[in-house]
Amino acid sequence: MAKKEEVTFEQAMEELEKIVEQLEEGDVPLEAAITIYKQGMDLSKLCHQKLKTVEDQLTQILKEDGELDSFAVQEEE
Repeated sequence: MAKKEEVTFEQAMEELEKIVEQLEEGDVPLEAAITIYKQGMDLSKLCHQKLKTVEDQLTQILKEDGELDSFAVQEEE
């Protein structure tokens, strides 16, 4: 796997899916499963950080005068 900074969200998700499949099969030795699990957690954290960055960018809108303003969507109850 490439450095974390170079991995796209899609690549990280694809790798994470492979890890989940490996662990679900259950035929991985314990020590290897622990290593794979840790890799999965790192990928999960990376995906979360990337989504948070995008969310932060999307919660601001550009006003007519070029300034950024907070944007919030009211959720339906």
